[in-house]
Amino acid sequence: MVEETRVAMLASRMPSVTLVVNCGSSSVKLAIIDADGRRVDSLSVEGVGSSATLTTDGVTQPTEAPDLATAIATAFTALERHGPALAAVTAVGHRIVHGGERYTGPTLVGDDTVDAIEALSRYAPLHNPPAVAALRAARRLLPNVPHVAVFDTAFHATLPRRAREYAIPAEVRERLGLRRFGFHGTSHDYVTTLAARHMGIDRGQLRIVSAHLGAGASMAAVEYGRSVDTSMGLTPLEGLVGATRCGDVDPGLLLTLLREGYTAEQVDHMLNRESGFLGLTGSADLRVVEQRAGQGDEACRLALDVYAYGIRKYIGAFAAAMGGIDTLVFTGGVGQNSVMMRRRILDNLGFLGLQLDDDRNIDGRVSTDRPVADVAADVSRCRILVVATDEEAAIAVATQKLVAAQRPVSVRAPIPIAISARHVHLTVASVETLFGAGHRLTVFREISQPGQYAANEWVRVVGPKGQIERVRVVGPERVRDQVEISRTDGFLLGLDAPVRESGDVADSPGLRLEGPAGSIVLREGVICALRHVHMTPHDANTYGVSDGDTVQVQAGTPGGRSLTFGDVRVRVSDRFCLEMHIDTDEANAAGIGPGAHGVLIAPERTER
Repeated sequence: MVEETRVAMLASRMPSVTLVVNCGSSSVKLAIIDADGRRVDSLSVEGVGSSATLTTDGVTQPTEAPDLATAIATAFTALERHGPALAAVTAVGHRIVHGGERYTGPTLVGDDTVDAIEALSRYAPLHNPPAVAALRAARRLLPNVPHVAVFDTAFHATLPRRAREYAIPAEVRERLGLRRFGFHGTSHDYVTTLAARHMGIDRGQLRIVSAHLGAGASMAAVEYGRSVDTSMGLTPLEGLVGATRCGDVDPGLLLTLLREGYTAEQVDHMLNRESGFLGLTGSADLRVVEQRAGQGDEACRLALDVYAYGIRKYIGAFAAAMGGIDTLVFTGGVGQNSVMMRRRILDNLGFLGLQLDDDRNIDGRVSTDRPVADVAADVSRCRILVVATDEEAAIAVATQKLVAAQRPVSVRAPIPIAISARHVHLTVASVETLFGAGHRLTVFREISQPGQYAANEWVRVVGPKGQIERVRVVGPERVRDQVEISRTDGFLLGLDAPVRESGDVADSPGLRLEGPAGSIVLREGVICALRHVHMTPHDANTYGVSDGDTVQVQAGTPGGRSLTFGDVRVRVSDRFCLEMHIDTDEANAAGIGPGAHGVLIAPERTER
């Protein structure tokens, strides 16, 4: 209790300068970042375990760092020499690779948090142990400021169940918490935000494949601002080949090794620390592998082919999962710097509309001052962007927001919740086809949002597998047809409707609508509505949010179930009235009915 009280008191301060601690599998990076995202100071220990170097004050020199524990000690010893900058630190943000099911957002650190993160080390053995060591070292060095854990897995908390669950017995899966979590989320979130900003398009309107390629490598399918699939799974082992990680292998291979007498610890060490580029070539450094491949080394040529081929497969798979791709982003040490690897990866992907311009690719250097380079050919249907990731800046922003949010909340006013059953929006032409020439929708009753109403008209909705009778039409008429259903309805109809904002129906499934005067076949238009809150500008100002923000809302009934809805989109217009909209599945999950209210508990600004 004393620890929790101390953390709460420290968190009440509004930070202006943040120390960020970022432990990778072969590096320790420390950065002091001000409230505007500018680096005040930084230092790093890189090449841990091989030719380690310490970089401080812009000078790089060799250092002894045979392991990450030594590297952490070296980094913090160097940091203590930076007295003035260190004295200005008012919060510390820590990159933590694995947050498990418990941590789906930035979290204030207490002793229990450190223990819980350490317990997750079995899922991220290369990262969580050194991150815990660095966390403890930082708390000893700076005991009187709040520390915040920012989790790589958090961005992937939006994975749909079909992309998240393993097909193993449910009892085992649920008891041990075995599911796909995904990693590099801080980087994927950051670079896709920058990519959308560079294109001048809201990220919520783009389908982006993000390739974070470094010593550890992963990919993410970011559909309209949400992670819907990723290459890494329960642990960072799944997915792409890494510097020392094996990537995708047949689980039978693991069983074979165990039957051959290898212990679980030996298999763990082999797949995490002795495989990947190191296992294929004897070197974990892609630069060395590329150089040796150019000199005719067949093992190195094979390694490059295996690496590029795996990435190419995931690009195709993620494009299929999202129904297309608008932008491909390369980031990470390899993605940002290897001209040759970008070229290899994009071979034979022209059918997806991805065409590289070789001259732009060669010139595609990025930096803090110029973080985005477009390397696509003019004829490419999709943009191909090289984006400089900055996990430290992203962690600093997340840390500052969380600490600021711990200040007393002035507004806890409840938000009315409306439960939207399945319904249909129709164009004038569709109304006439379904109900007769010259017919217009008629008002059954007004609904909460001004100008909208439940119509007297009903239609039959017919899908590939089943049909639903008497689905209400909501008026007035719109510029495009749209059918909003729940996930349960989707199973009944035999369709996989994407989660979208209203009006965003491109590449969604279609179905047949039947009315008393005729029927129409929609080629697209069926969605599960993204949960959202309607607000007036006055409401938004009161709650401290803006149009397009993503927030969390806690809902439930006294003595019953309580559920916190994440990923709730804020919509602001002077034509709206305050109300949150969820579908029937979501209402059932929370155990709520008509007249329910929710409380906005954690605004989180969505970058545009």
